Amino acid sequence: MRGFDRLYGLELLACSDSEVQAQVTVREELKQPAGLVHGGVYAAIAESMASLATALAVLENGETAVGLSNNTSFLRPVTAGLIHAHAIRLHRGRTTWVWDVRFTDDGGHLCAATRMTIAVRSIRARPSAVSA
Repeated sequence: MRGFDRLYGLELLACSDSEVQAQVTVREELKQPAGLVHGGVYAAIAESMASLATALAVLENGETAVGLSNNTSFLRPVTAGLIHAHAIRLHRGRTTWVWDVRFTDDGGHLCAATRMTIAVRSIRARPSAVSA
């Protein structure tokens, strides 16, 4: 993991083109003022899981993946332990993939659910650096 995913502590446990499992350890830095895990953490986990799995699957075709839509519903608060995330691919299209991501706490209770749409796009060649 790198970048923002590393900052909030995303740990990938399994990843394929149809299913992803991950977890995040709850820390004080991830909580909102009321002591609950901030909703943005769930949204970030879902987008990272779905984008990564899609990107790995389409890379060999010269394509990449980016988040297009993220709709997260919060059902039950998490205040400690681990956030367990399980993503299942619902649709594999030519230009979009759709994922269902479920979040549970250590007790197995459903805490949040995300419908994540990923856009699949061609990788554009980056211009070479110009010397000064």
